[in-house]
Amino acid sequence: MMNRPKIAIIDPNTLSALGLKAILQNVMPIMTVDTFGSVSELQANDADSYFHYFSAMAVVLENMQFFTERKRKTIVLTLSLDTISQLSDFHSLCINVPESELVRSLLMLEQHAHGRGENLPPMPAVLNKKILSDREIEVMSLIVQGYINKEIANKLNIGLATVITHRKNIMDKLGMKSVSALTIYAVMHGYVDINKI
Repeated sequence: MMNRPKIAIIDPNTLSALGLKAILQNVMPIMTVDTFGSVSELQANDADSYFHYFSAMAVVLENMQFFTERKRKTIVLTLSLDTISQLSDFHSLCINVPESELVRSLLMLEQHAHGRGENLPPMPAVLNKKILSDREIEVMSLIVQGYINKEIANKLNIGLATVITHRKNIMDKLGMKSVSALTIYAVMHGYVDINKI
């Protein structure tokens, strides 16, 4: 079996690192995500075996040489959209935004970096199977585009109770609990264009 590509998160803030790990595992289920509190901890674990580094800005600034040599693999986690000139050469990701925006940024990054997923290993077969009915796919598409149940019912000419039932069935079939997870699934499987969310 082929090894799963690995991503490293280097952030001394454990809560932040674990939150990003959970989101990344949703966005890229084929990746293994490891968290480290420091660069020395990362280096003790075969640093160059990682596909990407998501690193807190302070960690990058303290370890400039390490990250400059691995610029293409590094994504700097910033708290504001104002990029610091010192780090303008790096890809950056603003993490101080609502969850839906963060998920969208990660999906954009994933699609941009990997040419619509061409360079990524194939998805596990179970994730590629068509799980949802055509109607459920229509409902899911409208949910992730931000429509509320009543608007979905009107658009599809179905009852409100039917929309609620579809919504519950979609979440149950996919084993998802949030609209963010649903959004990731819909974009990754090509059901919704990322520019519509």
